[in-house]
Amino acid sequence: MTKQETSARNRIFRQVAAYYKKFHKKPAFRPGESFVNYGGRVYDEKEMINLTDTALDFWLTSGRYCAEFERQLGAYLGVKHVSLVNSGSSANLIAFMALTSPKLGARRIKPGDEVITVAAGFPTTVTPIIQYGAVPVFVDVELPSYNINCSLLKKALSKKTKAVMLAHTLGNPFNIKAVKDFCLKHSVYLIEDNCDALGSRYDGKFTGTFGDIGTSSFYPPHHMTMGEGGAVYTNDGQLKRLIDSFRDWGRDCWCPSGKDNTCGCRFTQKFGGLPLGYDHKYVYSHFGYNLKATEMQAAVGLAQLKKFPAFVEARKKNWAYLKRALAPFAKQLILPEPTPNADPSWFGFLVTVRENAGFTRDQLVAHLEANKIQTRMLFAGNLIKHPCFDEMRATGRGYRVAGKLENTDRILNSTFWIGVYPGMTHEMLQYMAKTFADFLRH
Repeated sequence: MTKQETSARNRIFRQVAAYYKKFHKKPAFRPGESFVNYGGRVYDEKEMINLTDTALDFWLTSGRYCAEFERQLGAYLGVKHVSLVNSGSSANLIAFMALTSPKLGARRIKPGDEVITVAAGFPTTVTPIIQYGAVPVFVDVELPSYNINCSLLKKALSKKTKAVMLAHTLGNPFNIKAVKDFCLKHSVYLIEDNCDALGSRYDGKFTGTFGDIGTSSFYPPHHMTMGEGGAVYTNDGQLKRLIDSFRDWGRDCWCPSGKDNTCGCRFTQKFGGLPLGYDHKYVYSHFGYNLKATEMQAAVGLAQLKKFPAFVEARKKNWAYLKRALAPFAKQLILPEPTPNADPSWFGFLVTVRENAGFTRDQLVAHLEANKIQTRMLFAGNLIKHPCFDEMRATGRGYRVAGKLENTDRILNSTFWIGVYPGMTHEMLQYMAKTFADFLRH
């Protein structure tokens, strides 16, 4: 870049910063008038400057920002390989599909094989399993952790079990030791859906790095954002190649975007029924997709990553405030508890209304929403009761339930959550606590 171009860009960046400071100011919070959102974007001029930088480059697909984000996220998490994708749902899809590759031999997941998971969560943890033709095996969760009941893993096990695919619920790690020991004992894969738990630790180590593959989402309400975006990470070199193949059209070539002949043997190899020397850039070893992220997404993500440690601390602080504020109502509400040996980076604050509370979840939620406090269900509640499962429920095929889903149904009927995101001010937290108290003391 010439000095003249650098100077021109710097002038533009100064103008962008001034624009942010003038037009992106957030209005003061007014209790009862302003919304208390469950999540949202926390940003400043740095994200906007990075975004402008990519616009001036006009390199619209993945490039230098994507590569740098992958490097920095890998360094932060302590993993060898990070692959940026266009969403967290795509990250889960790619993580699962990588384990179906014929290159994995006898350990590959095939249609009809089983994957242990839970129904109390977000659907795209389960969707890839069903779409591929494998069989999800659902087990119940525990309260107040809202994570898998590990005592049911053995009950869910069969000769067809090939993997366990689980999310860390709203930032609270599941019992990783018990799950990992189970996976190692039975030689099955572990996929950690880390989309709601980026920055959480278990035994001092980041979640998402214990399994064979971990995933993240960078949708606006998540721990950091790119608008849309996600990541798949692993310490296994072979899995990294498979992840990138499925992400990048299913191609066998591993050249980065805009590069040719990185391997030095682009026109000298033999693949399948193709003629000798067929261009390696157009050899396809899998039925893949195009799920790459863009430079614009990664540019925002890089600015967010610098703020990320502060985001985590803010989430912890906000969660702790709500836990203290709602502690007097523990006879009416089941309040969340972190998993032993875990240090959660909380995504939200979960509340379950007790059976003898004298009111229902829906009544409490209606009170909060009427007072402009956003609430959310624990995603699907019980996924197998949703319309997408109608045909499978009717036929009794396509999934299996190991035991009963009693706590899952309890979550479906009695659980919701509120936000703890970093943009929440002390005034918002005070207002939330007061609004709860007004209802619960009535």
